[in-house]
Amino acid sequence: MNEKQFCTFFVNDLLFGVDVMDVEEIMSQHKVEPVPLAPQTVAGLVNHRGQIVTAINMRQRLGFPNRAQGERCMMLIARARDETFGLLVDKIGDVCSVKQEDFEPTPETVTPEAKELVLGAYKMPNHLLMPLSLSKVAEIVR
Repeated sequence: MNEKQFCTFFVNDLLFGVDVMDVEEIMSQHKVEPVPLAPQTVAGLVNHRGQIVTAINMRQRLGFPNRAQGERCMMLIARARDETFGLLVDKIGDVCSVKQEDFEPTPETVTPEAKELVLGAYKMPNHLLMPLSLSKVAEIVR
C-alpha cells in the first residue's frame, strides 16, 4: 500500500499540505522583521535557532487577500533545495496519511497563483487536501 504523509495547514479556509519529511518545526511564536523593497510574497526575515530564514506569506503566494491586521498566524519551518524557510499560514492542521489511489488532478477552481504550486488533490472526509511543491513555493516571484 503506497501511503504518503503530509503536514497540513489552512490558508483562506483551504487545506494544503507539504511532505512531513520536509518540515523542521511549527512555531506559534515568531517575530517577522520586514524587508524593505522585498516582493509582497516575502513577509520578512525570522531568526530560527540562530539561522536567518525568509518568511513567505502563503496568502500572497497562493493569491488570496492578506489576513486582517493583528490576526494571528502560525509558521511552518520547512526545507527544500537545501534551503530553510518559513511559511506563514492561518492555522496548522494534522499530519495526514493519504493513499496514492485517492490522488486527483489539481482542481480548476484554485487561483492562478496556486495552480503553479499545487501538485494535485486528495479527497479527505471533510476537506480536499492540496499538496504543495515546496521547491516551487520557495521560488520567490514579484
